[in-house]
Amino acid sequence: MKYQSLAQEIIIDVGGKENIVSLIHCATRLRFKLKDRALADIDKIKANTGVITVVESGGQFQVVIGNNVGEVYQAIQHVLRLSDASAPTAEAGEKEEKKENFFNRFIDVVSGIFTPFLGIMAASGILKGFLSVAIVFNWISVESGTYRILYAASDSLFYFFPLLLGYTAGKKFGGNPFITMGIGGALVHPIIISAFETSTAVGAVSEHFMGIPITFLNYSSSVIPIIIAAWFSCKLEKKLNAYSPAAIKNFTTPLICLILMVPLVFIVIGPVAVWLSQLLADGYQAIYAFAPVLAGAVMGAIWQICVIFGLHWSLVPVAVNNLTVIGHDTLVPLLLPAVLGQTGAAFGVFLRTREAKLKMLSGSTVISGLFGITEPAVYSVTLPYRRPFVFGCIAGAIGGAIVGYYQSAVYSMGLVNILTITQMIPPSGLDNTVWGAMIGALLAFVVSTVLTWKFGLPATAISAKAGPTITTPPTTASSITTPSITAPTVTIPVTTNVPASEIGREAERN
Repeated sequence: MKYQSLAQEIIIDVGGKENIVSLIHCATRLRFKLKDRALADIDKIKANTGVITVVESGGQFQVVIGNNVGEVYQAIQHVLRLSDASAPTAEAGEKEEKKENFFNRFIDVVSGIFTPFLGIMAASGILKGFLSVAIVFNWISVESGTYRILYAASDSLFYFFPLLLGYTAGKKFGGNPFITMGIGGALVHPIIISAFETSTAVGAVSEHFMGIPITFLNYSSSVIPIIIAAWFSCKLEKKLNAYSPAAIKNFTTPLICLILMVPLVFIVIGPVAVWLSQLLADGYQAIYAFAPVLAGAVMGAIWQICVIFGLHWSLVPVAVNNLTVIGHDTLVPLLLPAVLGQTGAAFGVFLRTREAKLKMLSGSTVISGLFGITEPAVYSVTLPYRRPFVFGCIAGAIGGAIVGYYQSAVYSMGLVNILTITQMIPPSGLDNTVWGAMIGALLAFVVSTVLTWKFGLPATAISAKAGPTITTPPTTASSITTPSITAPTVTIPVTTNVPASEIGREAERN
């Protein structure tokens, strides 16, 4: 396999197979859960030409790979001889999780539940955006069969969210994902949807479960109810497996879980979770309404900092919940200027530098940045030179403030990138919220590009013959190599054993 050697090296450097509790991946990172972080050789992993950098955050040991992270993940799974069904789960690391604080555990749970379908969620959102554009320009009719089929393709993931979240949450909580998937399926079963529609009609008669009143709600596209239900189900499953005879527990445990959990969801967990969902959405709306310009400036400035440390996952449930409860979300548009701010900074480096390898590296990261993958640009280009990263955050704040002023919103969920604009078109058609988002995003890109081009690079990085040492690789693990050129005024003996970071600082002092 193409990445088998890299996979073997990473496994060894994180402490070996026995040290891996669980492994998932997102758009650019391998997210390890390790038994003992002290066994991982961080410096050796960072020095690997197939790795961009290493980040420890949210209780995870995150190895940033780049756009080819999916292939590396598969290679690691192959080396470990693990199938998807037998991969390490959170159950194996339950003792380790108890040592972590609540916030780290929260980040770990959210990322573990949502990352498996991040790609298809982004694709579904983009397709919804394209359909909105087609309707606005009268390229397609909502009554046509073409629209119905494409809309079904774009909306199926979101409509059946409880089903998919049931599977991923079940895996994350260390239970049988097919049991929790069955619970999620019950939430969106046609008979339940029909019962909800009937209960909202005038003069509808209330229904009961064994004498207990039932409040039917529409759980399609919901997030919080199934996650809470999956957690309870996995706890119950572990207790049942511990006391059930081995010969029958394979069917008695799922049977008891379904019999107990599904009614409990409709009677207690579902209504409480829906109430919490509404409370979360109302709370966000209240904060946003208080100062949307300030909210845009803050999110535009700090979003990429959150991405560096993996803290951005804490905001994903808020955005998804807004879409579910309110029908639109104003958080995601605030993030677009932040993404394009860092992309513009990388573009400024590309325009300014004459060093061939740095120009090639920065140019490649611009392409991935435009489509929402900013880690290669941040770790390989803007952050090593500091000022481009700062300029990207400043530009993101300016653009975010403009987007907040126009109160732009998205009407479907997806990866934040230039195509997010298509997801901001309201059912009524193009309006100032869309134009405001476009202005804010474009301004963030232009401002960061100009500031970086003018002030972002030291003279050594502009020259075609000299530049600071950059140890991080490009967006792919097998193509471009990063610049590693020492300023001519610094002489380092061959026998001197000095860390690269000290050499870089010595070069700057000279």
